[in-house]
Amino acid sequence: MPQHADWEQLYWVAWESVWRSLREPAADSLLVSAYPTPQSGGAIDMGTGAFIANLSGYVPGSFCLIESLDNFYANQHEDGFICRSLDTPTGADCHEPFEPNSTGPNLMAWAEWRHFRLTGDKERVAAVFQPLLAYHRWCRANRTWRSGLYWTTAYAGGLENQPRVPGGRYHHNHWAWIDASAQAALNCLLLERMATLLDQAETISDLVAERDTLIRRINDELWSEENHFYQDIGPDDGFSAVKSIAAYWMLMDPLLVPKERLSPFVQHLRDTWSFRVENALPSMAADSEAYNARTGNGWRGAIWPSLTYMVLRGLNVADQSLLAHNLAHNHVAMVSRVYEETGQFWRNYAPEESRPGEPAEIDQTGLTPAALIAMILENILGLSVDWPLRRVTWRRFLDTDQAYGVRNLPLGGDGSLDLIAGGELLKIRTDSPITLTVHDRQEIIQTAIPAGTFEISLK
Repeated sequence: MPQHADWEQLYWVAWESVWRSLREPAADSLLVSAYPTPQSGGAIDMGTGAFIANLSGYVPGSFCLIESLDNFYANQHEDGFICRSLDTPTGADCHEPFEPNSTGPNLMAWAEWRHFRLTGDKERVAAVFQPLLAYHRWCRANRTWRSGLYWTTAYAGGLENQPRVPGGRYHHNHWAWIDASAQAALNCLLLERMATLLDQAETISDLVAERDTLIRRINDELWSEENHFYQDIGPDDGFSAVKSIAAYWMLMDPLLVPKERLSPFVQHLRDTWSFRVENALPSMAADSEAYNARTGNGWRGAIWPSLTYMVLRGLNVADQSLLAHNLAHNHVAMVSRVYEETGQFWRNYAPEESRPGEPAEIDQTGLTPAALIAMILENILGLSVDWPLRRVTWRRFLDTDQAYGVRNLPLGGDGSLDLIAGGELLKIRTDSPITLTVHDRQEIIQTAIPAGTFEISLK
């Protein structure tokens, strides 16, 4: 990216930071694979591992980050339970199964399916399908109410001090939680896709029925018509006073948000009094109670790159790729400015100033640089690879006539790809035949490309 040489440099520094974060387990540990360094000497975290594993399709070689999730599968209980936190020295569970904070967020199938779409690794899907299915069924049996909606806690969901649910930091408080419910619906969808891939569709009829129920219940009960937003709901049927970024897990499943609700729901990401503050994107809306404009105060408004990336992924699913690009542009620029000033990646950032948020902790896990890498590839450059279909899509939103693109982008295990375009000419080198779709300003070009080196006119 010659027009953003600082971002290009930041991209490579981010990769170095991800690799530095990895640690090997002790010889006598229950852990079976390398893992991201826990923050501040804490435990190995399920959600952190799942987010970082989203990079695995960009890493050729024997260890490509997805293997860190094997630590959780290896510690699965016979009834399907998987603890959210594993002790670093021993690999043992940090929680008892039936305490409210023991597991979640349920994102491992999300990371695994992403790995498959980038690599075509069907063997990996076959290896993890049954553990993921058993874990989902445990969560359904132990984390739902009569309506079928799910609960979690602020701690287990990863948004520790966000006051969405009164008294909900370490307890469900008998509320239905929007993120846990949306993640469960997404999990049903992804496990259904895995089952179809593995010719085991007959084994997941309960998940198909559950997803239908969740789509209906979420839209009947968790949509606030007054706010045009999905919100947690209490036992008295009252909505939370907080509009949380966690609601945007709804965008990950293409059928969760009805068409007539999609536009007003996404509009909050454009409104400056809601989520479109100076930096993208705050963890709670600026017009919610307890929003902290000065420091972000953790999950009361701070920018957490991993959840900004989650929203961008959802926007791509919802065919809102230009908005995702613009938000990513804002976010990467802010992180780049703070990196230039401090020489560090931070866990979170202030929502309305270019500085670390509060508490100001340097990221040790690799979570922030992992989110940055994915944003640059997918939302700034606009690249998308669906390797089982041998399909590459390039949405060229950057406003520049200078040549930009990517070199040595992995194509599953079948080699790599160079895509460089500037002005009216696209240069491509690929080790494997692909179908290439290029969105260039108002034009859409789709063509089959054999292995080799070629030039394509963008006129």
